[in-house]
Amino acid sequence: MAAAFVVFASLGAPAPAAETQTLEIATANGVHSFAVEFVANDTDRAKGLMFRRELPEGQGMLFDFQREQDVAMWMQNTYIPLDMLFINADGRIRRIAENTKPLSTDIIPSGGPVRGVLEVIGGTARKFGIKPGDRVAHPIFSRR
Repeated sequence: MAAAFVVFASLGAPAPAAETQTLEIATANGVHSFAVEFVANDTDRAKGLMFRRELPEGQGMLFDFQREQDVAMWMQNTYIPLDMLFINADGRIRRIAENTKPLSTDIIPSGGPVRGVLEVIGGTARKFGIKPGDRVAHPIFSRR
């Protein structure tokens, strides 16, 4: 069984933007592209989108956990509602936590082992019809 990884962070100012990459999600409605900040180390994952006051539609942050494992997120010091898409190593969306509550310390679990988590502005999943089982295309996900 994979160990749980919880993203907890210290207080501080917003970090500079991480490397921006393109990610696509194939849904029943078509393919939707996002410009995502890619974070793959503990420090950047812990900071996430904390202290940001806005996140434009079509942008987000992709957390790479390097291998499949149970993960949990929270919204401490995060001022904007987010949709969190928990993604398996094969690129399939396992679970979506929609419109997470800003500034909450409630734990948001992945619901099983995942390779990554995509955070986008709250309401994105509903707007584009993104659902569990939809496929995410990005180099960290295999095409099994």
